[in-house]
Amino acid sequence: MAALKSAVGQPDIAEFFRATRAAKSFPDFERIVQSGVGRTDLMLFAEFDLGDILRRETGSKTPKIIRLVVGNPLIMKEMVRHVPDAGSYAPVTVLIDERPDSVHVSYDKMESYLLHYGSSEALAVARTLDAKIVTLLRECTS
Repeated sequence: MAALKSAVGQPDIAEFFRATRAAKSFPDFERIVQSGVGRTDLMLFAEFDLGDILRRETGSKTPKIIRLVVGNPLIMKEMVRHVPDAGSYAPVTVLIDERPDSVHVSYDKMESYLLHYGSSEALAVARTLDAKIVTLLRECTS
């Protein structure tokens, strides 16, 4: 988990959104986004500790389950340009959960979400995003 989080940018998300909304031009917007991404060209938008929510209900010691929402607004823009519905799938979710046998990492590829729209342009961008995420996950789980 620490390796994954250290590989993505972790801007103060409230400040990031304030700055992007205040950007006067697209180059200003790009600069703000680039300053927020990590070495993987991705940033952390949100983190949800689902295990904590379960523990609050059950009072028991349940395994850790963390949902990370990661992406890049510039990559999302390129997908949405060709398939507006892509905006409902990006940024993406990476789920990390402890199970009795080991820690599992789940990620649904963006390509699978966009395939049925038939846009080769959006699929090309989705494949690039998927490659970034898969590379990140492989690096962090090796």
